[in-house]
Amino acid sequence: MTYAKKTASRVPLIERNEAHADLLPLYEKLEAERGRVPNMFKVLAHVPPLALGIAAFLKPLLGDGALPAWYKELIAARGASLNHCEFCISAHRHMAGQQGATPEQIASYDKFETGPFTEKQKAGFRFAALLHVSGHAIDSADFAALCLHFNPDEIVELTAVAAAFEFFPRFTTALRIPVTPLND
Repeated sequence: MTYAKKTASRVPLIERNEAHADLLPLYEKLEAERGRVPNMFKVLAHVPPLALGIAAFLKPLLGDGALPAWYKELIAARGASLNHCEFCISAHRHMAGQQGATPEQIASYDKFETGPFTEKQKAGFRFAALLHVSGHAIDSADFAALCLHFNPDEIVELTAVAAAFEFFPRFTTALRIPVTPLND
């Protein structure tokens, strides 16, 4: 499924040899962890404090916490899909696999109701889809249904991931950031 035109980034990608010295540790860390620097960070490198801040934000957002990292990556992929962001879909499907999602789960995040997910996981996907519409789309009954499965810590993480993946797809698609090639 392809949503974006195959065009060059609207903002130049800053490669390691062009990056501000403050960003070199981030580039090294991303290369060590992922084998590459994602193109989004090569664009964010135009504003080093923003690049560093977003990297710091993403670590707890998508790492293991109250919810497992693989599940949060699939919530991110679902939000990216709802926003038609090829860059984010590719990145978060890939990261979900690295964090422990099964191939069947990765293939089913967009058809989660019939996929290999627990009722709890399905409830989280439903909540994220409502949040995609608007925070106001979540009524008392929807929130009560979520509370049947999730504790407050999990609800905060789920909401943060789902909300963040309204921002990131818009950022990457508006700037036409190309999908980062995957090499593993």
